[in-house]
Order: sequence, then structure tokens, then C-alpha cells
Amino acid sequence: MKKKIIRSYCILLAASLAASGIQAQESRSGTKVQESKDRVLDPTQDSIINVAFGKVAKRDVLGAVSSVNMSDLIRKSYSTNSLDNLQSLVSGVTGANVWGQAPLILVDGIPRRTFDVNMVEVESVTVLKDASSIALYGSRASKGVILVTTKRGSVKPLTVDVRANGGLNVPKGYASYLNAGEYMTLYNEALRNDGLTGRFFTPEEIYNTQAGVNPFRYPDLNLLSSEYLRKTTYRTDVNTEISGGDENAKYYSNIGLGYNNNLLKLGEAKNNNDLSFNLRANVDMKITNWLKATTDAVVRVDNNYSARGNFFGAAATLRPNDEWFSYLIPIDKLDPNNPQLQTIAANSNHIIDGKYLLGGLSTRQTTDLSQILASGYIKNKQRTFMFNFGADADLSGVTKGLSFSTRFSMDYSSRYTEGYSVSYATYQPTWQTIDGKEMITSLQQFGNDVVSTNEFIGTSLYNETISINPQLNYQRSFGQKHNVSGKLLAWGWMTRISSDADTDAGSDYQPIRNTNLGMQAGYNYRQKYYVDFTGAIVHSAKLPRGNRSALSPTLSLGWRISEEDFFKNNIPFVNDLKFTASYSALKQDLDITTSSANGPADYYLWAGNYTTTNWVQWQDGTSAGAFIQAAGGANPNLSYIDRNEFRAGFDASLFKGSVNLNANYFRQDTKGLLSQGSATVYPSYFTSNGSFQPWMNFNNDMRTGVDFSANINNKLGKLNYSLGFVGMVYNSEATKRDEVFENSYQNRVGKPLDVYWGYIAEGLFQSQAEIDAHARQTFGGTLKPGDIKYRDVNGDNIIDNRDEVDLGKNGFSASPFNYGLNLTLNWKNFSFFALGSGQVGAIGYKNTSNYWVSGAGKYSDVVLGRWTPETANTATYPRLSTNSTTNNFRNSTYWMYKNNRFDLRRVQFTYDFNKATFKKAQFIHGLSVYLNGDNLLVLSKERKLMETNIGTSPQTRFYNLGMKATF
Repeated sequence: MKKKIIRSYCILLAASLAASGIQAQESRSGTKVQESKDRVLDPTQDSIINVAFGKVAKRDVLGAVSSVNMSDLIRKSYSTNSLDNLQSLVSGVTGANVWGQAPLILVDGIPRRTFDVNMVEVESVTVLKDASSIALYGSRASKGVILVTTKRGSVKPLTVDVRANGGLNVPKGYASYLNAGEYMTLYNEALRNDGLTGRFFTPEEIYNTQAGVNPFRYPDLNLLSSEYLRKTTYRTDVNTEISGGDENAKYYSNIGLGYNNNLLKLGEAKNNNDLSFNLRANVDMKITNWLKATTDAVVRVDNNYSARGNFFGAAATLRPNDEWFSYLIPIDKLDPNNPQLQTIAANSNHIIDGKYLLGGLSTRQTTDLSQILASGYIKNKQRTFMFNFGADADLSGVTKGLSFSTRFSMDYSSRYTEGYSVSYATYQPTWQTIDGKEMITSLQQFGNDVVSTNEFIGTSLYNETISINPQLNYQRSFGQKHNVSGKLLAWGWMTRISSDADTDAGSDYQPIRNTNLGMQAGYNYRQKYYVDFTGAIVHSAKLPRGNRSALSPTLSLGWRISEEDFFKNNIPFVNDLKFTASYSALKQDLDITTSSANGPADYYLWAGNYTTTNWVQWQDGTSAGAFIQAAGGANPNLSYIDRNEFRAGFDASLFKGSVNLNANYFRQDTKGLLSQGSATVYPSYFTSNGSFQPWMNFNNDMRTGVDFSANINNKLGKLNYSLGFVGMVYNSEATKRDEVFENSYQNRVGKPLDVYWGYIAEGLFQSQAEIDAHARQTFGGTLKPGDIKYRDVNGDNIIDNRDEVDLGKNGFSASPFNYGLNLTLNWKNFSFFALGSGQVGAIGYKNTSNYWVSGAGKYSDVVLGRWTPETANTATYPRLSTNSTTNNFRNSTYWMYKNNRFDLRRVQFTYDFNKATFKKAQFIHGLSVYLNGDNLLVLSKERKLMETNIGTSPQTRFYNLGMKATF
């Protein structure tokens, strides 16, 4: 498959270069080609940005809208991610959220996955944050919108840009686990702590393990070592962009190929890799003087090859001497005088490296390691096709300023797996020492070797998205004073998902859909005073008849105070200052859902439904049959959820544009979130046999915050510099809940939406007398010195869930304070770029298996600080135990840490060769080379914890060398 894709890429590249030569000849023959006048410019310097269903001069934007010109950014900051590091460039963005909520992502106006578009294909990314900016998109966009707009052709000679990159991923680090000798010593201690008389590791076993006498009999397994892992992986990609055109036709195409390998070098996993190929063609055509058309087509092929088995999951769970388990059994240690053993070795289909059989245990007949070595592989294949068609008609012949446009799209994506899987035998050896020589005297076999040469089709998933958008536009100026704009549009899209029974996605009972009408009417006087009404009529099949349609209106006002004479004459250093405000009342059905997936019962929550899960029995115990019971009451008044929002902001430009400021205050009141009223509305007998409780609009949330940005652009001598700082102060609160708590401090009302509940730890018990005198802790097990002691918050002398308190915000959607930085330096042909982001005010818990070690779990180095009578005053970890110790491993202040951090996400050095260098060249016209690094540094008190993954592949730093050539 790789060869076919590479061959296809070479053919397309050759064709493109051939076309380049033809176009170049045409240009030299005398045809004069002008530069494009309709290119989307950098919104931080120029005037046009993308907004909902159109473009607008940045000077006239009334909403909370931020835009980044990605085609300019990639010249100094290379990445493959189309939404690369937005939190460092756009205020109000935190990870995948906008103002603390998950936005709708649109690629060229269509709901699409961003990983189907590479950054090199993207012209701009616009973030629509406030309700007035997103209203036209209807219900599905009610939590924000991110617009990704791909590149288009311009009026210029055919240009070919080739970009090639090659880089290394270097792991930041791995969890630090104890070796087998240390583990056995501490496990014996845990047994003694529990007063158990179970199997202790003997001094001889510990010595033989530490001395490495026989690593197959006394294993010391360290999967996170160079024996199993490469030091680095590599990633390469090549992209060719072809663009140009004249007044009648403009085109942009992109051909890309990417490849990366894997850290593992064990068995089949050493061949793990990802290969992607993409082809895009965007074309703009002038049909007549009044009619234009656009057509876009994208094909993307993604292949993943992986061995079976979960290596990093095994690395986090397999103890170093796990029940004396060795995943390899040396054939040369088999008793040479035992013909049965020699026959097994001679007939096995899975001799590893010509020297080993596969090991197993009666309790672990297969393992992730044997899966990687012998069970085969999986090929994940994803094929994506995206197609857009659009038409724009100038209707100024009807009335000046009137136009009509329409867009239609079809996207298809399929994912399926091809697998090769075989069964295999594993063996548990019996070791004996004979004549001073250790050998295997018998093997217990589990499973059988099976020969198979056939691949099979495994899981499959299919997505289909169709959208349509006709709209009527009006824009006109009267007397160069009165500027009027308007839109009337319809927008509908639908995504269907279907899959086989084994795929997690399942098949949708109902497709994901959005249908709405939109309208916008705006007026400004001399770009000084603004008023805008935007609204949508939304429709949802989730609601009962009579409640399915609703209006989402917004009103925005703006005042450019800097145009007032009293301001211009007294504050000359302010070049531009505009105040804006908006109020919106959006209707949405995104939150009309439950965490279950019960088909129509989950989709039509307003309707009562029944189940037949219980059985009626006669008195003699025999079954009488199924019993129908209620699973939910009906609510014919169920309605939309409201997002009522007030926003106020300003945009300012100071000192001739060298300083630019923006800020927005927002207050979102979300009303009518779903509840079943089990605590305060309906009596308890509504759930005595089944449930008659209906879903209803009851709960309310509040989100408030301020986002801001500041950009400084200036020069010192020949050094040009640009510094950007973005940030957001964010808070959320539950303002209404269906709840009844015995103690008011546990009420969710008045608390943040992302509150972390837990216990207040008061250190470790130091003696049995202290345990006896303390409130009784009810979390199971027998308390002993070295266990965590919790505060009796409500004073009832019992520690239980009534003693949980608000310990802080977890920042799952946005930390209380988030910020980003970006810096650009230019000197002659050199440029330096860096960006980073940080967060302050959230907390986390050290609750991974690296910290919460119980039973026969694997020990990390954190247990070295365990409590013992000798370390009672200095212990940093509870006593060790082979029991579940549910008392110790609960969310509490003992495990809590501050999640404050700053990430240096990218640094790049770029050198652009002088264009004069290529003045006489017939083929190449420009060249840039660059060196960059990603995810370089985390500044935090808990840096090691934050940079360490448990049970998954490690975090990496990426070092890349790239070049871009223009032909």
C-alpha cells in the first residue's frame, strides 16, 4: 500500500510540475497577470475576516471574534495541526474549548474533523465566541464556533511551493518503577503490615533475582528500558501546493504525504507506523459577469499498522517478577534428556528469535507481550472524501447591493480494519537444579498453535455528512454615510454514523442534524455608530410537537468613540477605540440528552417509555413471564435550553497601530438544563417500581469571565519584534439544582461546575490509640498506623461521604486563569518565533496507578517514602498493604496538588534566502529553511507528574528540520 501511495504522489507531483512549465510558458509569451485583490488578509494587520456565512471588515466587527492567518503563521511556525496552539494566539480558547464550552468546528463552513485538514492547507482560523456571532448557525453552534478556512487560488502565474520536513520525537520520560529485588522486599513488608502469613519472598529468591542468576527463572522485567523501546521515533512529511489563475479561473491544490514510526521494537510492534496521503483541489470560476462558482474536492487516505497487544498498559501493570512469570522460555534450558520437551520445541510455530518459546501462566495464559510477538497485526484504514460546490450570483441588476449564494457539500468517511490473527500456545515451566545446573524439566501448555495465512475484515465505521446553505445577501452604502447590510439564509446539515456491533461508535438511532433559518440586519453611520440584529429560527426533533421551533434573537451595539471630535482632539495617541455590547437569547438542544444511549428512549426524552427487564414469579417460584415497567415519565412541555448572554467589550489601537488591545466581558446564564426531579419535585414512590419521573427543564448554570489580548509591534534598529499576550479569567457556578443535602456545605448550588469534591486529610495515623480516639472511618478494611486520617467535617463522629467538601476547581473546561504568549523577532533574513501557554488556579489529584498502589499492584518510586514506625515523622506515603486499602486511596487533600503550569510549546528559527539569489534562476524562485522544537518545557512544581504518562505512550519533544521551496 505504501508503494502505491508513494507512486501516486510522484505521478501527481510530476503532473503538477509539467503544468507549471506550461503555465510559465504562457506567462512569458506576453500574457500579463495581476496579483489577486481578493485574498483573505491577516486580520491583525488587514481588514477582512471570516464570520458566520460571510466576510466582514475587521473594523466593523461587533462580536467577540478573533482570527489567525494560518498561511502567514506557518511561514514562521510549522505544524501539521490545523488548530495548532490556538490557546497561545486567541483569547478565550483553552484546549478544545471556547469560553469553557466545546465549540462546533466548521471546515469551509461544513462540520468536519480538523485532523482531515493539515495546517499547510489552511488560510485562516476564526473563533466566534459570543452568542451574537454564532446565532446564524443555530442550535448546534450554541457553545461557540471555530471556522477553518482553506486556501484558494489567486490571480497570479502558476506557483508551486514544496515543503519537506523531517523530525525526531524524543520521549520526555517514563514512570519510575522499582526493580524486582526492591519490589519483593517491600511486598514482604506489606504482608507483615497486614499481619498475613501468606507467601513471603525468601532471601534466596531476592538474592538470585538481584544477582541476575537466571533472569528466566528469577525475572526482573523492565518494559520501559532500551531492550524494548527505541530512543526516538521519526516523522516526515512532504507537501506540494500548486496555485494560480486569472480572472476567469483560480485554483489551489495540495498534495501531501506523511509518515511516522513507533517507539516499540518488540516483535511485530517494531513495524508499527502511520501513513497518510491527501489531495485537495479548490477551484473558483467566473461563469459570467454576474455568476461565479466554486468547487472543492478532497481525498484523504490514512493507514495505521499496529501489532496486537497493549504494550504500555502492560508496562504499567506487570510487576517486575510477576508470579515468576517470564514471557520468554529459553529452549537451551529445556532438559535435553526429555524427548517430550524437545518435541514441543521442534514443532512450535512460534520460536522467538530462534531461541525462545512463549511463556504463560495458568492465571495468565496470554499476555500483551505474547500478543505482540505472535498473534498477528491490525491494519486500520480510513478513507475520506469531501466535496463542496458553491455558486454566487450578483443581483445588482435587480437592486444594487443584492446578491445570492448557495453551498452544497457531501462528505464520506469509512474506517475499517484488516487483521491477521493466529492462536498460539504458551507454556509454564517447572525449574529444577540438576547436577548444579538449572534446567526446565516440564512444561504446562496453554492453548494451541494454529497456522493461518488469511487476513480478515474486522471492525468498520461509516460516516456521511450532507449540508446545504442558500442565502440572500444585501450590502450597500448610501451617501458614504449610511451603511446597511442584511442576510436571509437557511442552513441544514446531517451526519449519519453506522458501524458494526464491535465498533465503539455504534450506529445512530437518529442522525446528528441541524436545521435553521437565519436573518441578520445591520446598520452603521460612518462606521461610528452601529446596531445589528441577528437571529435564527431553530428546529429540533428532540422536542415534543408544539415546542420544536423557536427564535434565537440577538442585539448588538457599537460606538467608535475615537471618531468623536472631543476624543480625537484630546487623546491623539489612541488611533482607534470601539466599544461594543450585545445581548442574546439562544435556544439549543445540545444538552437535551443523557449519558446513556438507549435509542429512541434517549433521543425522545419528552416521551414516556417502558421496559421489560423484570420478571414476575408465581408463589411457587416458577416464572410467569415478562413484567412491563415504566422507565421514564412523559413531559409534553419539555423545551429548549436557553443561553442568555450579555457581553461588553472594546477594541483599541494605540501609537499608530504599534499597540493593539481587545477585551470582552461575558455573562452566560444557561437555563433549563435537564433533571428528573428525584430530590425535590417528585415523591419517592415515583421510583418504587421502575421510574415514572419525567425529564424536565430545571437546572441552571452561570458562566462569567473576561478574555483579553494585547499585541505590540515595533522595531529596535533593524530588529522588528512582535509580542502577543492573550488570557482569560473564568468562573462557573451552578445556580439551580434539584438537590437535598443534609449539610449545606455539600450543596452544588453556588459551587463551580468543575468543583472537585474530596476529604480533608489530617496526616497519617501514628498509633492504634490515635485511631481508637478518632472518628470512625467507614471506607472498609482495618485501620492501622500509617493509614490516612480524615477530618470529621460535620462532627457526627463518623467519616463518610457526608464529610466530602469542595476542595477546588479541576479546570476541566478552563482554569480560573489561562494565558498564552507569542513572540516574533525578525533581523534581516533571520526570524525567531516562540509561543507558550499556561494556567493558574486549578487542582488535580495524584490518583493514577503510579500513586494508588494496592493489592498486588506494581510499585513506583513514590512508595519509597512509605510510612514505617521508623519514618513516622517524615513519611510521604501511607503504609504499604496487600489489601485494597480503600481508606487511603480516595480523593483528598493528601493527594491534591496545584495544577499551575506554563508550557513552552514551540520555538522556531527560520532563514529566508534573498530573492535576489534566485533572480537568474529559471526553476526555483525562493527558499526557506527552518529548525523548530515542540513541547520543549513545562514549568511547574509538579513537572515530573505532568510530563509522565501512565499506561499510554510517553509524551515527547519534537525536533524538526524543514525547508520550503517556491518554483
